[in-house]
Amino acid sequence: MLSMSVTWIVLPGLAETPEEFAQVAGLLPDLDVRIIDPWRTPVTSEVDALRAAAGLEPGAEVGLIGHSIGGLAALRWALTRPLEVTRLVLVDSSLTSETGWRMFYPGAPGDRVIRWLARFLGRIGGPQLIGTSFRRLSVRYGSLTRNEPLSKAMIKARYGAATSWLLFWDELAATWEMAAETAKLLAGPIAEVAPTEVLVATGGGSQTGAKRWLAGQQELAAAIGGRVEILSDSAHLVHLDRPDAVATAVHRQ
Repeated sequence: MLSMSVTWIVLPGLAETPEEFAQVAGLLPDLDVRIIDPWRTPVTSEVDALRAAAGLEPGAEVGLIGHSIGGLAALRWALTRPLEVTRLVLVDSSLTSETGWRMFYPGAPGDRVIRWLARFLGRIGGPQLIGTSFRRLSVRYGSLTRNEPLSKAMIKARYGAATSWLLFWDELAATWEMAAETAKLLAGPIAEVAPTEVLVATGGGSQTGAKRWLAGQQELAAAIGGRVEILSDSAHLVHLDRPDAVATAVHRQ
């Protein structure tokens, strides 16, 4: 049964803004919903940093809504703080198998090269030139409705910022380490995990890719005792295509 005393924290995915989750929050008017701003606090940050960013009070009962890499961050939080996290909604979450390449892990040689390149491109105006196009393409190919909730000014401010590409890269590279860490947590003895809803988007891609993605999500759900809901009418950006499905998953908790 849904508890009004739970503080719900939304963890956005890679290169996603808190503003684009406003519709989800709007469908949950009676709940305390707080959205992490990845531009200020990457979702790959340590749990204590995420708690501070959300303004959580000591001993607060927490529900987590995580999309994409935010889902992976939410799962890690739930596994490491099982007494704190009492509700969990994973929205087309990244999988623990998505561990990337070690040469690009934070601090590795490949990472240093990419970070230098991102800083250089930021200094010469790369994000200002094509940042808005990057956002437009991400919505076009990541959403079936292509519903863009951000204003042009907001897109320019967020995606055109000189440091935006460095921010995106740092979060992506940190995600690979987080995936490996979370895989180890799942492989070991697991304390009771909070009741979990696993939303899986299968629209917008090939049938083969969708089946493979669904199989991975079902395997993850089985490992934590989660309930799977398939969204065939949504692409990866579920919060844009089916915000109602996210809200319904919260209400089922």
